[in-house]
Amino acid sequence: MDFKNLYKLSSDEILAGSFGIEWESLRAKGDGELSLTPHPAIFGDKLTNPVVTTDFSESQIEIITPALGTIDEAFDTLSLLSDLVNASLPEDEYLWFQSIPCILPYWDQIPIAQYSEEGEDSQKYREDLAKKYGVKKQMISGVHFNFSFTEDFIVKLHELEGSELSFQEFKNDVYLKIARNYLRYCWLIIYLTGCSIGSHKTFSNDCLHLMDECDNYGSYYSTRGPSFRNASCGYKNLKELYPSYESVDAFTRDIEKFIENGDLSEAKELYTQIRLKPKHPKDLLNSLRNDGIEYIEIRTLDINPFYKCGLVRHDMKFLHMFLIYMLLKDESDYPLWQKEANINEENTAEKAYVDSMRLLRDGEEVTLKSWAAEIINEMFGMCEVLGIDEQHTLNLMLKRIANPELTYGKRLLELIRKDGYINTHMILSKNNKQTSINNLKNLDHINRADYEKYVNIALVGK
Repeated sequence: MDFKNLYKLSSDEILAGSFGIEWESLRAKGDGELSLTPHPAIFGDKLTNPVVTTDFSESQIEIITPALGTIDEAFDTLSLLSDLVNASLPEDEYLWFQSIPCILPYWDQIPIAQYSEEGEDSQKYREDLAKKYGVKKQMISGVHFNFSFTEDFIVKLHELEGSELSFQEFKNDVYLKIARNYLRYCWLIIYLTGCSIGSHKTFSNDCLHLMDECDNYGSYYSTRGPSFRNASCGYKNLKELYPSYESVDAFTRDIEKFIENGDLSEAKELYTQIRLKPKHPKDLLNSLRNDGIEYIEIRTLDINPFYKCGLVRHDMKFLHMFLIYMLLKDESDYPLWQKEANINEENTAEKAYVDSMRLLRDGEEVTLKSWAAEIINEMFGMCEVLGIDEQHTLNLMLKRIANPELTYGKRLLELIRKDGYINTHMILSKNNKQTSINNLKNLDHINRADYEKYVNIALVGK
């Protein structure tokens, strides 16, 4: 299905949706070592706090926005929550603004998140993952973007398409097409937003071996690629798993086979660049089958160390436009598309700055710059027809494609060359914490109400 009748809807209808952001970050001490203290008591019970919890480790905070009606609302809420969290950490403790970890202790000293009796299943799941993948890989962190169109949008599109599918089947097809195309093209998001180019020697050797330079402080970095979180050494399943995205039934059947074969312990262990999210995540496969796809989760984004909430607003706006483009983009019938997509993903992450690197497009080699520019130019055309004013954002992306020196990875490279991996990120983390402290001292009338709302949720101890 090509969904071209989407062009008959207004730009307001197309842009309306539900947006949420999840941001994982390690807590680091002032010298760049991992903080080994328990999850700060000021944030209350990690099982019940809806906006500040932990991910894998006690040392790994996760900030979660509610689902909100616009990109700006979601971004502003994440920004405020990051200020509250960062400013509430002890004096010599900081959020680590990097997806690849800080200085890690021996693996057996890294604290897995601890839970009360109610959270026993969560704790056991983490312990099993640690045995399977290693504790250090679990410390890789990132930003997840949750998105869905409004029900009203899908109802109207369903009517315009004249589809004989049920509403739920049609809605599933909308998100399945986005998922298939996103997997094909997420290499572009890796290039445009990637910012994990270095690693301390205490991290994983398979990542260090991919890096071509070292600093004088016990760390390594790469001049060749923007995102080692998304590289072959990132946190990925032990085997390449390619479930069908043709239908929800086909997808869930394949996941069940992976579980039966012992490749996965449960459905949520499938690590992909995009996830199909159900209404009831604790019963993931049954809920997908019975209730359909509720929303999609984008998992490609590295933490951006140049901004105090690990994320830049216009990158989020671009990603929103990109997902709409994924719905409209014609699909290739190339049979090995998932395998090819994985190759492109890892080659971009590891070697996007190498002029001789080539991507694969239906089995044929193509340069990153030419393919990326083609995509952005098609997005310009899409936005013009749909009446969406995002020329500034698209122009920024075109500039990053034409000149890699403007990418986050290349900007970070210059800092690491000067000060080293750990020192660079501690300078950025300390500056970001001070920015958050200053922000909370100078709240204006616009965000005062949000502050009072979220301080009572996030900072349970106040």
